[in-house]
Amino acid sequence: MKTSDFYYDLPERLIAQTPIEQRDTSRLMKVDRKTGKWEHHHFYELPDFLKPGDCLILNDSRVLPARLLGQRLPGGGACEVLLLIDRGDKTWECLVRPGRKMKPGTKLTFGNGELTAEVVDEVEDGNRLVRFEYEGIFLEVLERLGKMPLPPYIKEELQDRERYQTVYSKVVGSAAAPTAGLHFTPELLQKISDMGVKIGYVTLHVGLGTFRPVKEETITDHAMHSEYCVITQETADLINETKANGGRCICVGTTSCRTLESWANEDGTMEAKAGWTNIYIYPGYRFKVMDGLITNFHLPESTLIMLVSAFAGREQVLAAYDEAVREEYRFFSFGDAMFLS
Repeated sequence: MKTSDFYYDLPERLIAQTPIEQRDTSRLMKVDRKTGKWEHHHFYELPDFLKPGDCLILNDSRVLPARLLGQRLPGGGACEVLLLIDRGDKTWECLVRPGRKMKPGTKLTFGNGELTAEVVDEVEDGNRLVRFEYEGIFLEVLERLGKMPLPPYIKEELQDRERYQTVYSKVVGSAAAPTAGLHFTPELLQKISDMGVKIGYVTLHVGLGTFRPVKEETITDHAMHSEYCVITQETADLINETKANGGRCICVGTTSCRTLESWANEDGTMEAKAGWTNIYIYPGYRFKVMDGLITNFHLPESTLIMLVSAFAGREQVLAAYDEAVREEYRFFSFGDAMFLS
């Protein structure tokens, strides 16, 4: 299949720049993947489409305030460092700007010297290894000095950084939010639980590779990025019990989907597991566990729209996207959602 097979025309004005005021008042397009029929709803109506005995799987990863703005030493030229992967010993793999002036040996300072660093190596993709020096706990320093690493298509400054976190986020480590979960409120989750739907959690730390465009003409030539994910024994048991009893396993977001499908056995059973995954899901893939998917609207020609198309059919998904454009849904990270089942 060609990358261009997953293109759709999106007016720039439909790319949501700010979060909606109340999380669960975002719109929700319900899509029947067998018939391709769609209905227009709001996210707070989600319980109407769930059944007692289903399980809902959410990604509890929390976004690092991983964007650091500082100065190069000596001379004081501005620099930007984006933390990607903790490599241990106070060293992180990072994206840096300006790259040509951030050679190994370059010294950096942030927050009037509260945090200092040195570029120690250059690795593949032009990323740098940066070793940091600080007093106290690094995550607390980041909370004070770091900014949220918003996607490149969001140009507006985020007023409340918690709006780029899910209400159930817990395990710090993502470079981007698992955005399908941004629509949930504690009250909505309680209502879902009270009706007999079990809620389980996985962890997948979202990398910036999720925004990397597919540049190859043929989709199978694309090299998929790797992300670290975890499924606990408790969640594995919950999924196995749900499936054994005839319930549906509904993933909140492509990250939850990728975690489950990475570690599922061929018979659809789950075991506790942790590790790096570079699973690449596109049409032709046979889903082992997932029966339903709650997800936002994704970029044209992205690996995420390919995953959704694998689940619900490319032509049906693109038709639903065209309908969302006509109805002026909000797109991407702060945008509206779909429920495909």
